[in-house]
Amino acid sequence: MSRRRLPSLHLSRAGLAAALLFFAWTLTPSLLPRVWYLQGVQSGIGAATGYAIACTTWWVLREFRVPDVPPRWRRYAGYALAVIALGVVPTMMVAGANWQADARRMIGMPVDQPENYVGTLAVATGVAAALLALARLVRAATRRTARFLGRWVPAAPARIAAMLLVTALAMGAIDGLVSNLATRATNHVFALRDQGDEPGVARPSGTLRSGGARSLVPWRTLGREGRAFVDGGPTTQEIGAVTGRPAKRPIRVYVGRASADDTHARARLAVRELERTGAFDRKVLAVATATGTGWVDSGLSDPLEYLYGGDTAEVSMQYSYLPSWLSFIADKSRSRAAGRALFDEVYRAWSKRPAGSRPRLMVFGESLGAFGGEAAFRGLADVTARTDGAVWVGPPNQSRLWRGLARDRDPGTPEWRPEYADGAQVRFMGGPSDLARGGPTWRRPRVVYLQHASDPIVWWSPDLLLHRPQWLTRPYGPDVPRAMRWYPFVTFWQVTADMTFSTDVPPGHGHRYGADTVDAWVAVAAPNGWTPVQTARLRAIFQRRAARGTSS
Repeated sequence: MSRRRLPSLHLSRAGLAAALLFFAWTLTPSLLPRVWYLQGVQSGIGAATGYAIACTTWWVLREFRVPDVPPRWRRYAGYALAVIALGVVPTMMVAGANWQADARRMIGMPVDQPENYVGTLAVATGVAAALLALARLVRAATRRTARFLGRWVPAAPARIAAMLLVTALAMGAIDGLVSNLATRATNHVFALRDQGDEPGVARPSGTLRSGGARSLVPWRTLGREGRAFVDGGPTTQEIGAVTGRPAKRPIRVYVGRASADDTHARARLAVRELERTGAFDRKVLAVATATGTGWVDSGLSDPLEYLYGGDTAEVSMQYSYLPSWLSFIADKSRSRAAGRALFDEVYRAWSKRPAGSRPRLMVFGESLGAFGGEAAFRGLADVTARTDGAVWVGPPNQSRLWRGLARDRDPGTPEWRPEYADGAQVRFMGGPSDLARGGPTWRRPRVVYLQHASDPIVWWSPDLLLHRPQWLTRPYGPDVPRAMRWYPFVTFWQVTADMTFSTDVPPGHGHRYGADTVDAWVAVAAPNGWTPVQTARLRAIFQRRAARGTSS
């Protein structure tokens, strides 16, 4: 089968047509608004994907001796290519700018200048060209391998075997050597960052915080996020202003990656530190699974301390130096191992105390922390049997417990706001009003999942490559652009790009949960006597924080 090419650039017509169509599709709306240069990167990847699909299809047809295309059809293909290039692409670029403006207005962001999106084409061309050059290197290696194999086997099987062999070697190199080297280098870079401190962070002077007086955990081993966690939180005066009563100083325990040799040793050290501080004598003991860098969101940790007048203890530990998205890609098993080890050690010590003198045992986590925190439990019944409540925020799509509950949701409820067993013990919320969904009885212990319909961390999955997700069927979530549609391959790259700026949006959208964590904790763990007035005061505090960008 012959194939006409553009003589100077050596580009397949079919491939170029598919690349332009995929480029146009990537301009359609996704979960979150995109700045023009990130749109360019995403569109370049989409164009390269389209080109690869078309060229691979053409190659397969040729290998299986499909009859050649008549000359007039090749001529029509040239006309179609011209129409796409001169008509469809410019039209979609204008429409894309308008869609981005609508998406920004929907979530309260300022509208970007439409002319900025002209640069999208330049960035996309560069990205696509780089990926095409890389693909041609692989193709050259494949051809050389096929000629070598052709000494012993017929040409067609040699070409197929060469393609499979080179692809396997390339994927193995990426997954093995390149991935390991990149992970080690990145770990080294972020380990250096881990040695620094956030502005204003100082070593605690009392005995109730790790790294302070008589602590079993040296201050410098806590890591950047650990030191911020133990030095942070509300003061007794701030707590008293909300509760109207004198407050205790909350206990905060943290173990850094450098504090002990391995995950289990760190978990055991955390329990000894809890015992040293008297944490098991507080009203509430909360186990937090951190994100990749060891970060514990103050939007999740602080409300519980307000609710109980500071009569609380919170414990967490670090398992990685990498940001959550890198840790999830490189080695998400560490998060699960850390979540399981820490909770199991705490639960073992907690359960040895007399039933009447134990603190209420809570668990929480955000993003990769939610993913890892779930790992301690076999299912919802295990969560409610071994804890007094859980709040998990923005769980990644591969969170096993969350996925199971969403899959088995009550009929007629959407995946972006599911209901499970009529809300008897677990409820899903995108805003405070969602907690009223479900039946009239919400038994304790309670579990809350806080998730936004527009949060790409929640919805990203490799399944997006070839399968339409249930969360993208009507009715859409309240902050999902109505013009968004699913396209094979394209939507996967769109949501992947969305993850990189999932927190660069106003609170209440994307991966920014703001003051809604207050309502989640009030629903799960409010003590007797807590009032709506106190909830309003607390929400106001966290709304101000979120507006300054200092909370989730």
